Amino acid sequence: MDNNNTEIKIAEAAAFFIKGLSAEEKESRQQILNHFVRWFGKDRVFGEIMPPEIANYAERLSVSDGEYMKKLEVIRIFLTFAKKEHFIKSNLSTHLKSKKSKMKVDKNIKKSTVEKLTLTTEGYGKVKRELETLKEQRPQAIEEVSKAAADKDFRENAPLDAARERLSHIEGKINELEEILKKSEIFDGCSKDNGRVGIGDCIVLTDLSNMEMLQYTLVSAREFDPSNGKISGSSPLGKALAGKRAGDNIEVTVPAGKLCYKIEKIEHAGKSKSKKQK
Repeated sequence: MDNNNTEIKIAEAAAFFIKGLSAEEKESRQQILNHFVRWFGKDRVFGEIMPPEIANYAERLSVSDGEYMKKLEVIRIFLTFAKKEHFIKSNLSTHLKSKKSKMKVDKNIKKSTVEKLTLTTEGYGKVKRELETLKEQRPQAIEEVSKAAADKDFRENAPLDAARERLSHIEGKINELEEILKKSEIFDGCSKDNGRVGIGDCIVLTDLSNMEMLQYTLVSAREFDPSNGKISGSSPLGKALAGKRAGDNIEVTVPAGKLCYKIEKIEHAGKSKSKKQK
């Protein structure tokens, strides 16, 4: 392939880049590159992509995505490669900025709400395992920064920028999870004696509009997982359920109107207690 060909299409450039990767790198990077190619169009001439378009692409990525930093890193490396191969005239990687300000805001919000966070035993264990995994990843992230810093040309050192951002993300997440474990309430496994809905309970409902039976587990906002029937206590339905008893009717206001349910059954998970698990 002619390395001076600035008319190369973005899909062709991606294929050329992937061809030089190891099998392990291909497995971890190909899906990210495919998304990038689809976003701009596989037949788009690479050299026609403008810096604002790259900045917009970064802005549209979800910061809540667990692989957010990894995706930015892979695309940065690809864009730096494209510049070296003369597929593009300028280093577009410098316009691929992470949403640092938004990440800081989100972190502050989480810290402000963590004081009142209640976790199920399962949720507490999940946070603990996530923290352990991040601590295991930290030494490698530090090493990646050191290796990238060995390249003395800091003007277009995209790998160094990516490594620093990844390390910063890991450190921030570790601090956040440690704060959650320190401040959260956990369940002690004792049976409830008040008969009312609370965090950790499994609730069976009847949708009064069609008499359909529904089942949900009320959890903290952090454990929210609608695909597995776990609803947050801070959601409209969670708020309507909190403190109610079996046999009660509830109403939930949504943009389309009101939803009405009857609580058929409550399976209590245990009583929350303000103590820390060691």
